[in-house]
Amino acid sequence: IDLALIVIAADEGPMPQTFEHLAILQLLHIQRAVVALTKVDLVDDDWLTLISEDIRKLLSSTGLKDALIVPVSARNNRGLNQLVNQISHALHQAPPRKDLGKARLPIDRVFSVPGFGTVVTGTLVDGAWTIGDEAEIHTPKGESLPARIRGLQSHKQKLTHAQPGNRVAVNVSGVNVDQITRGAVLTRPGILRPSTLIDVRLELLNADALTRGKSNPIRLKHNAAVKLFSGAAQSIAQVWLLEGIEAAPGQSCWAQVQLVTPMALANGDRFIVRIPSPSITIGGGVVVDAHPARRYRRRAGHVEEGTLTRLDALSKGSPEERLTSALATVGISPHDAILAKAQLSAADFASAAHTLSQGGSVKSTHEIIGLTADWHVLQHGAAERLSLFHRAQPLQEGMPRDTLRSQLKLDARVFNALLMIAKMPIETSSIANAAINDNSALVDNGDTVRLASHSVQFSSTHQRAINALLATCTAQPWNTPSVKECKAALSDGVFEVLLRRQLLIQCGPDVVLLPATYQMAIQRVRDTIRQEGSISAAQVRDLFGTTRKYALALLEHLDAIGITKRVGDARVLK
Repeated sequence: IDLALIVIAADEGPMPQTFEHLAILQLLHIQRAVVALTKVDLVDDDWLTLISEDIRKLLSSTGLKDALIVPVSARNNRGLNQLVNQISHALHQAPPRKDLGKARLPIDRVFSVPGFGTVVTGTLVDGAWTIGDEAEIHTPKGESLPARIRGLQSHKQKLTHAQPGNRVAVNVSGVNVDQITRGAVLTRPGILRPSTLIDVRLELLNADALTRGKSNPIRLKHNAAVKLFSGAAQSIAQVWLLEGIEAAPGQSCWAQVQLVTPMALANGDRFIVRIPSPSITIGGGVVVDAHPARRYRRRAGHVEEGTLTRLDALSKGSPEERLTSALATVGISPHDAILAKAQLSAADFASAAHTLSQGGSVKSTHEIIGLTADWHVLQHGAAERLSLFHRAQPLQEGMPRDTLRSQLKLDARVFNALLMIAKMPIETSSIANAAINDNSALVDNGDTVRLASHSVQFSSTHQRAINALLATCTAQPWNTPSVKECKAALSDGVFEVLLRRQLLIQCGPDVVLLPATYQMAIQRVRDTIRQEGSISAAQVRDLFGTTRKYALALLEHLDAIGITKRVGDARVLK
């Protein structure tokens, strides 16, 4: 609401509903209003002056004390042009609605138009709509229905693009009129989701806001049943006070609210609370967390202090405090999830993340962010698992990436971010295994991950066997031991290490070569093909003075790695 039009009859003056409407405007933090003092043709000038003074006094204690009072009469058209001009002037003073890229439209009417289908109306906030946009409708049943923007109108004018702040009629395709009711919300996909549990800052009206002291003040008790209104939606709700057993009139307090009907709310949305009997407004407030992780437990009538600190940071803290609080609640997460949880704009999020990163309390990649302490916990957990793996598999360069991610139970994006952030050593702490030391940074080898402190070390027995095998290969480079013989001399594990380190090159199921022999062979095969156009297995055999077994193994290997290709019985360069 940008502007309120308060209508008061001159012959009656402010009525009980006037007091309640003013109270609701205060609770919604509406700062602009114009008063239409109607039926002035029924009163004389002296009475009109007295009524105007009463109204001015009534408004003086509210945020609407500067509202202009315009005397009007529908019978003789007195003041109507002035009223229209004042409404226009006040609206031009209102700041433009921000386009946050999160368009949503609380639906207050639903109907069907022949030839067009379902149409919904409401006031567009937080973003713009364009014909053809994908959308989502969250219903009071808790459903989320996919839809598409088929047409737009504002005050009967067709639009291709609707800006936030305007009343808009939206022709939506993909949904039937009987699937939607008042209280549903039309949003961009993924912007909102229905909730039945919300954390709020509750503001109770003072004792005489509605009754002017004519009745006993109403105190809100813990577990009280109320009706909650926000946008065009409403729900029966149960209020759980987070401090004490009741809240007095005029008091502001923290509460968690259980809704009977799901509502698609965002942090920062304002609401009104009424009691069912007698039906009267008793307060309102603001949604601080539209999706709390759990219902809070009270001990001795109070929740734990950390919960209140987090809610306080979300409600009025700096962007840095709100970001820190959101990260402490949900942990390491994608940027968009934390941005929504902290209820920050993209610019404020980026600035807060940069400030906290510079201070060392937050670390992030281009899409994942978390508290530094949480990253350290993850890194310690990964280091512990790698340490155990290295002890069990000392000849393996590292643990397979997918195995480590599975053991840590991490989303792929978070796991990849961990490996990026964990390039620096972590501090030793009480949560780390005794085997973890300062040199416990993680090293991403592509297919495997290892501790920076880990390297494959051969025993003296293994090293003697390796030296003997390499000496044999050097003495007879084209009559090397077979793969089976190599494994028998070294063990399977040591043989795999030599292959990984390219101390030996396996050219086929049963042929290995020294790297120098292998590189020389590739070059001479290429040179021969360039000179003669092709090369056969017999030529390779004669070229290197070897057997057909080695010649075929080499050529088939070169085919496999894309250097040559077979044409008949010969090979040509690929």
